[in-house]
Amino acid sequence: MSGIYIHIPFCKQACHYCNFHFSTNLKSKDLIIKSITDEIILKAKFNKEVIETIYFGGGTPSILDLNDFEKILNSIFKNYKIGTDPEITLEANPDDLSKAKLKNLKKQSINRLSIGVQSFVEKELKLMNRAHDSNKAIKSIEISKLIFDNISVDLLYGLPDSSVDTLNYNIDILTKFNVNHISSYAITLEPKTALEKYVKNGLVELPDDNIVFDQFIYVNKELVANNYINYELSSFAKPNFFSKNNTAYWKRKKYIGIGPSAHSYDGINRSWNISNNKKYVDQINSGNLYYKTEKLSKIDHYNEYIMTGLRTMWGISLGYIENKFDKQFKNYFLKNVKKYVDQNLIKINNDVYKTTEHGRFLADGIASELFMIDLSN
Repeated sequence: MSGIYIHIPFCKQACHYCNFHFSTNLKSKDLIIKSITDEIILKAKFNKEVIETIYFGGGTPSILDLNDFEKILNSIFKNYKIGTDPEITLEANPDDLSKAKLKNLKKQSINRLSIGVQSFVEKELKLMNRAHDSNKAIKSIEISKLIFDNISVDLLYGLPDSSVDTLNYNIDILTKFNVNHISSYAITLEPKTALEKYVKNGLVELPDDNIVFDQFIYVNKELVANNYINYELSSFAKPNFFSKNNTAYWKRKKYIGIGPSAHSYDGINRSWNISNNKKYVDQINSGNLYYKTEKLSKIDHYNEYIMTGLRTMWGISLGYIENKFDKQFKNYFLKNVKKYVDQNLIKINNDVYKTTEHGRFLADGIASELFMIDLSN
């Protein structure tokens, strides 16, 4: 199977914590949509696999007009072999959603929504410079549930002044709505963002790691108690509602990236488009090479397996390491993983290594310690 990711590089306004590629100037929107449909056609000749997932990310894809989605999806369906039941996800901001728009989006074959609520607490929404307020967030879920069966909601924790009380308030709303999927992330301080500037200037203070860890544990326990499965570090789903797109990514399936800054993976190479809207359009129009490519080494593939395995419920299989790589990699892993097993950060079951509850919080750091370093470069 394979998937298609479409990056829509536009937003109404800049969220204070975000450093993704986007523009608040929509003057070039039509040119970008035309270039996206051209890139879809161009990359079709290199793809022989069945497309099982289509994901509109950004940016804010819900800012697009309905005819923009029609152009993009028509281009995909005309040029690729599509599976019988593809998951087609749209990332959406609450303030973009109306009952009429949702009905029309569903007519365009979009069958899954990922709503960027982040919080229902007004103070937190204002700090993040979100375009919606709490009432709009609640209303967006209410009307979405009338039309869509598969809904995910984003929830941030680790914010300045966030607490177990604010988390409990947010989780209580989400569980009462019984949404199928929740993506819950600790906020990170990204370079060149307003939030980074506020923290450096002492205007706000992020909680320390111990507080963030307590919030991480609280989110996990509350969501699991409400019958959500924590199938990946930041992903919680009701049974049968795992994100196919997310699952494919964490299992290192192939995907095609379309649009400015979009990344692709063909099983051997990673590539990424230029992160500049004008240059992206110019290069698509000229037919020049508009993406950079990195061929992954055996060690790169091993390190990615370690990282994704530690973050997910599927863990790291010792047998897979030996079969996919070789005994050298297996022995290297066993030597370096021992201290994390002894510290109860990783548990073993039938030669599959998985992070414990505490270990999941430290998964990325543990993975970096288990990476093999390629000294040949």
